[in-house]
Amino acid sequence: MPNSGVEISLAGRKVLVTGGSSGIGRAIAIACAESGADVAFTYHVNRAGAESAAAGIRATGREPAVLRADLSKPADIEALARSANAALGRVDVWINNAGADILTGAGAGLSAREKLDLLLNVDLRGTVLASWAAVDLMQKQTGGGLILNMAWDHVVGGATRGEYAPIFCAAKGGIYSFSKALARAVAPLVRVNVIGPGWVETAWGAELDPEVKARITDAIPLKRWGTPEDVASAAVFLASDAASYISGHMLMINGGDVI
Repeated sequence: MPNSGVEISLAGRKVLVTGGSSGIGRAIAIACAESGADVAFTYHVNRAGAESAAAGIRATGREPAVLRADLSKPADIEALARSANAALGRVDVWINNAGADILTGAGAGLSAREKLDLLLNVDLRGTVLASWAAVDLMQKQTGGGLILNMAWDHVVGGATRGEYAPIFCAAKGGIYSFSKALARAVAPLVRVNVIGPGWVETAWGAELDPEVKARITDAIPLKRWGTPEDVASAAVFLASDAASYISGHMLMINGGDVI
């Protein structure tokens, strides 16, 4: 089969990552910088994490734009679009990674209804409004752009048992469906894709009961949890020219856990 000659590179691209101060967002921001992109990323309250992520980007030889935003607030999203565009000159790739934490810290102590409200406000509505803001920018610039949204692999199969699964499916399933509809609505100038992570080593996984974690690991065909860097590699691919004919698709990063 002939080599297409397409490199997985983001050289010259301007990338915005929301929720880039820790976990998957941090890994994506750094990976994009390593691949040659100029990167802006947001944080909400984790200033120390934002400074650490910025240092990771500077280690690649690039200078990040660090922007504070609360994705539950429409005014912050509107301001973010203006700030990112001013900092980068344009936004070629807008990655909606920011999400509410209802599994650790103060979020874990909320009631089921409070957790639902938080996820719907930050994850679902925040992604919808941010995607609309990205479309507005990209439709006005030469070459359009890519929107990459973050869902969950389990939304296509009804998820797993447990109190959190229905709540996450309500929010992340909405992101998945919205993104597919948006991809058709804004084509051909703007592409929209989704990443569906499975079990990934984040703060929640680090606190999980070892026996429960072992059972989950055994059920994964590749017999390990994913890493934020695994997800970041997929994000870089989808943001590159190698994925230029992919839109309206969710790429599941889940170790072969076929759903």
